[in-house]
Amino acid sequence: MKVLVAVKRVVDYNVKIRVSADNSGVDLANVKMSMNPFCEIAVEEAVRLKEKGVATEIVVVSVGPSTAQEQLRTALALGADRAILVEAADDLSSLAVAKLLKAVVDKEQPQLVILGKQAIDSDNNQTGQMLAALSGFAQGTFASKVEIVGDKVNVTREIDGGLQTVALNLPAIVTTDLRLNEPRYASLPNIMKAKKKPLETVTPEALGICTASTNKTLKVEAPAARSAGIKVKSVAELVEKLKNEAKVI
Repeated sequence: MKVLVAVKRVVDYNVKIRVSADNSGVDLANVKMSMNPFCEIAVEEAVRLKEKGVATEIVVVSVGPSTAQEQLRTALALGADRAILVEAADDLSSLAVAKLLKAVVDKEQPQLVILGKQAIDSDNNQTGQMLAALSGFAQGTFASKVEIVGDKVNVTREIDGGLQTVALNLPAIVTTDLRLNEPRYASLPNIMKAKKKPLETVTPEALGICTASTNKTLKVEAPAARSAGIKVKSVAELVEKLKNEAKVI
């Protein structure tokens, strides 16, 4: 079984985000970048499937600038076999990314595609679902457990009422939730070996995909600073302030 895993380069989750001076976006100058945490979970799940003898090859793919090779090398160090970078400098929409991933899926013909359920920068939670719609594959989102049984994959997913298990015919698309697994750290020997693993670079034009977006970012601004809280001496004073100052009642 070939498993395709999509990963995204994002600002490290430990970094405090700064808005650029012209309010056009997030300031990325000298900012530490990392693999999206949900994508780390997706890579880990693919590696575990390979360790169980279920998966025979793991291909990781990323859509982004040339610097995204760093995150692909990290995925290779974690256990992936080869990598593909769709080099695109533009700030792509979820639909554009899904179209590019669809082209890669058509080329690679994987039996299972695993993605993080969302990226911590755009926070859209759209790409996996859009890819499933474009490819016509069955989908299991918010997976907390993945089990391959014959020609099906059983996905236990987290829903409002608890847990739901769905049986999907392969090929299928799975998006990972936080409780699916605990990602491992890459060892130094594996980091060195990852430098020799194949990494292919392609362009959207080579895949025959137009990435033009109908969305335009008008302005990005930081949330307003919260004012300091106050103490009140009585319930009557609390009600008065909620009514006349906060105007919430």
